[in-house]
Formats: sequence, structure tokens, C-alpha cells
Amino acid sequence: MTGYKGLIERYRERLPVADDARIITLGEGSTPLIRLGNIPEAEDRGIELHAKFEGLNPTGSFKDRGMTMAITQAVSEGSQAVLCASTGNTSASAAAYAARAGLDCYVLIPDGKIAMGKLAQAMIHGSMVIQVEGNFDDGMRLVKQIAAEAPITLVNSVNPYRLQGQKTAAFEIVDELGRPPDFHCLPVGNAGNISAYWTGYCEYAGITTAVSNFLHGQCPYQHDAVTDKPPRMLGYQSSGAAPFLRGGFVEEPETVASAIRIGRPQSWDLAWAASRESEGWFDEFDDAEILAVQGLLAASEGIFCEPASAVSVAGALRDIRTGKIPPGSTVVCTLTGHGLKDPDIAMQQGSAVVKKVSADLDAVKQAILGDR
Repeated sequence: MTGYKGLIERYRERLPVADDARIITLGEGSTPLIRLGNIPEAEDRGIELHAKFEGLNPTGSFKDRGMTMAITQAVSEGSQAVLCASTGNTSASAAAYAARAGLDCYVLIPDGKIAMGKLAQAMIHGSMVIQVEGNFDDGMRLVKQIAAEAPITLVNSVNPYRLQGQKTAAFEIVDELGRPPDFHCLPVGNAGNISAYWTGYCEYAGITTAVSNFLHGQCPYQHDAVTDKPPRMLGYQSSGAAPFLRGGFVEEPETVASAIRIGRPQSWDLAWAASRESEGWFDEFDDAEILAVQGLLAASEGIFCEPASAVSVAGALRDIRTGKIPPGSTVVCTLTGHGLKDPDIAMQQGSAVVKKVSADLDAVKQAILGDR
């Protein structure tokens, strides 16, 4: 039953959790690391390409890793309510874990800029959903001001307990592979995840970094079985929301990949540090490229991820083709959310044809077999 434990129980000695804390969990973590075996660009070059499918967390995204920690800490501190700004996934996760803990939850979302699958989750879990006439960055500015003035816990990734929970995905990857990958590819929106993964890899290797220093002052953890260096961290953005490629904030971000439609990343400095310390890089893709890879994963690998997730694989494939990722490498791509988070986008670009026929054997046979 090990796989059904929540990540706090699994990695408690590596997390800042009080011994008597009431753990708020939905059984998050232990998501599959899937070897992608039907993509010729990787196979032909002897590259082990894996997908860490975080869409199989309880609310369908990686946000649950951080939220179990943030809500557990909020309960430990006696908080009665939590607050977040969100493009969708954070609101869904915060709403679910707050409901589990018996806390009130308030979420600010951009008006008209949220996938229905994510909005439905926040609503069904009983949160107060507030649509602001602005983008995510406007919502983030507002919730930070409210949290500074009211007795309410902010659970966006500026909450350091969020990153503590999210770093456990790196632990799981090392546990399964037996060593760190050579390269790790991630979508970058608010930029907390790339910082968290880098922290996790470094902690397992016993390496102190600027990012780990930010989280807890020093890196006290050792993992004797791991001697390989941490991976190079590669972050990918949508061209319409790519502040790391522009060298500064984007005031009006726009992309079909709603989870990374963020122009002012809250973990800006940490993400730059993770990229620099790991000798990694950032890159960007337009919406057509992102959707093409989302379709490729679904059709060739049977993995249905949301558009923002697909940018990590798009980045890996481009860097494999250009040789920036050399033959023989081991590469992990984080797929941050499930495709059912945003079914409308999938329906608009799906390649399958829906045929309507009468309930008649010959008609169905004709539809299936055609002129074979």
C-alpha cells in the first residue's frame, strides 16, 4: 500500500512538518514516470525520454504536492481560511484541500480566462470564486495585499511550504531511476516548480544552492546512494507569455496554454538561480507548436495532458533535434496537468472524427470497415 501514502508521510524526514501536525492529504504524489517509447527523435538517438505525469494527482495537477504542505501548515498555525490567485489549477487544489481540512477558501481568477474543468473543481469544493476584471498578475497583486492585512493564509507558490511539497517530485524520480536524469524539462509559468525540482535534486545529492538556502537556510539532507550531479533544468514558455525569454515582465500575457499564461512570475529570482546553477536554459513555443505536441502525446503515447504540460516535451524534442541534448541522455519531462482540465481545447483540435449513424448493424459496419 506504499503508493497510497501521501507525500508528507512518504518523505516526512525531508519536510518541515511538526511531529504533532494534523496532515491534510488526499493521497497525492507517487505519480507515474512513463517511458516515452513511440517518439522517433528520442529513440533513434538512444535517449531515454520519460514523462512525469503529474496530472494523475488527486485534483489533476502538480499543485497538490505543494497544497498538502501549505494547508497542513495553515492548520498547524490555526488558520481558518486560505486565499489564492489562480489560472485554474491552484484554485482547484486549494479548494479541495481546504474542504478536506474544513477551512474557508477564497480564489481569485481572471474573468473569462480560466478553463471550465478547473473552474468547476473550485466551485464544487465550495470555495468562494471571485472573478477579477484583469489577468492572473492582477489577481496575484490583490491577494498579496489582502493576506498582508487580514488573518488569512496565502497558498500561492510565494508560500514556501508549497515549494517544499513540490520538491518531492524530484525525490520520486531519483528513487525510480536510481539516479538523477541528465536533463529535466518543465513548463514555466509562475516559476515555482522549476525552483522546487532543482531544490529537490540538490537536497538528494547533498548540495547547497542559493535556491535551497532561500527555502531553509542550508541544505541539511544527504542521500548516500546518489552520487551523480543534479540534472540541467530546462524551462519552456509560450511565446505569448514568455518573460524569461524577454528578460522582463510581460504586461498582457496571452496563450492557449492557460496554466502558464503568466507575465509576472512570483518565483522570478529563484527560477533564474535554478537555471544558472544547473547550467540550463529557457526557450519558447507558439501555441500551434504546443497543441501539436499535446496531440502527439495523446495519439502516440496514450497520455492526455493539458496544453501547458506539452510545452515541456516540445522543448525536449527541439533540443534533441538540435543536439543541445546529446545522444544517450536520460531526460524527464514534467506534465503538470491532466488534459481533462481543459477539454474544450482538446475538442477543438482533436483528430478523431465523430460519425453519426443509425442503430443498424450494416450502418455501423460500414462506418468501421468502410471499403476494406
